[in-house]
Amino acid sequence: MAQSHVEYAGGTVRTIGTGAGGSLDLSDDHYLAFYSKKSSLRVAYSQINLVEYGQQVDRRIALAVVISPLFLMTKSRKHFLTLGYTDEDGKQQALVFQVDKSNIRTTLVSLEARTGRRIEYQDEEARKAGK
Repeated sequence: MAQSHVEYAGGTVRTIGTGAGGSLDLSDDHYLAFYSKKSSLRVAYSQINLVEYGQQVDRRIALAVVISPLFLMTKSRKHFLTLGYTDEDGKQQALVFQVDKSNIRTTLVSLEARTGRRIEYQDEEARKAGK
């Protein structure tokens, strides 16, 4: 798997602007990478402790996730990939990406294989899309 287009919906990483479009690259054996026009981020797969997929941002990831009010008011069905990880300082961080449902399957399979973590699905519809 090379890259899939995503939009950063929010999270605890301040160097990426909410709404930034970019690509999620899972081709490296050790790091997940997000590249946008203005910023980039690499996270070691070994540091990822949550992989969740569904149509809403899970309440428990409200750990410190700040999401724009406009994002919360949209009515269309959007699909989200939430990644929780521990940064270099040992602090819990969260990334929430809006993803295209049509090509999420490959992304989820790759994440599960590289992180060694089972995907947490928010509901049955998410489970069907991811299988």
